[in-house]
Amino acid sequence: MQTPHIPVLLEEVLESFNNVNEGYFVDCTLGYAGHSFEILKKYPHLKHIGIDRDDEALAFSQKRLEPFKERSTLCKGTFATVLPALKEAPITALLADFGVSSLQLDKKERGFSFSSENLDMRMDASASLSAYEVVNEYPKEKLEYIFDTYGEVRSFRKLAAAVVEARAKAPIKSAKELSEIAKKVIPAGGKIHPATLMFQAIRIEVNNELGEIEGLLDAIEARHYKDEVVSLITFHSLEDRLVKNRFKKWSTACICDPQAMRCTCGKNHALGKALSRKPVTASKEELKINPRSRSAKLRSFRFTASSGVV
Repeated sequence: MQTPHIPVLLEEVLESFNNVNEGYFVDCTLGYAGHSFEILKKYPHLKHIGIDRDDEALAFSQKRLEPFKERSTLCKGTFATVLPALKEAPITALLADFGVSSLQLDKKERGFSFSSENLDMRMDASASLSAYEVVNEYPKEKLEYIFDTYGEVRSFRKLAAAVVEARAKAPIKSAKELSEIAKKVIPAGGKIHPATLMFQAIRIEVNNELGEIEGLLDAIEARHYKDEVVSLITFHSLEDRLVKNRFKKWSTACICDPQAMRCTCGKNHALGKALSRKPVTASKEELKINPRSRSAKLRSFRFTASSGVV
């Protein structure tokens, strides 16, 4: 049984978990089990916990991971809430791929696609907030904020005004219609569709993606194990900045005030170290096979001490 989604940076992820001890491997973004299948195959000493909020993905992965059913458990929910509740220990490997799966992007009924007749973008179909409410009900100022903050859209004010003007005539019901509005405001050109950053911003808002990443990082910080390796894959600067800054914090030995004349904290507060100075990106060979991997960045961190919380 093959996965309908090509896992990005697969070889690099597998390599990051070399020499991990026995224990649990947690895939915080299970998706269609592309990474999990290969990790379970390569590391038979690891038990597995897969987390996802997408029922369709969980159903597929249940079948996909049938060969490993004796050491695999799947959980529905967001990783920021499920991870702190796990009783299994020790966790020796943890993976999160923050990208939207190719299947979600390509399935027009999910509303992620520029040509979709729906306006949804929910990763969890049972969630109350969808892109329809964001686009049709958010005040102009809030649209400006998410387009600017989550999408880093240069013309965020003009884009928000165009959305408000369009919905005043009739509700915006499809992603296709929304992408046409973006085309009128953002000139075509370059490698990405004019609506890409707007759709990114709305998707982040709908699924609280940055909040979930912060919650995951908090949960890891509160409960980590000696020699645990954490590998996180980001796809845009907002995500990567969160991970980079947290890894920097975890690597910092001295926590004294920068203005202090001398260190009084003992310089022993580092929790571990990043496994590479810069993020790992896709090889030329992978880019040829999977162009969507061009934005992927992998950062890995190894803890050298336990948090002491069980």
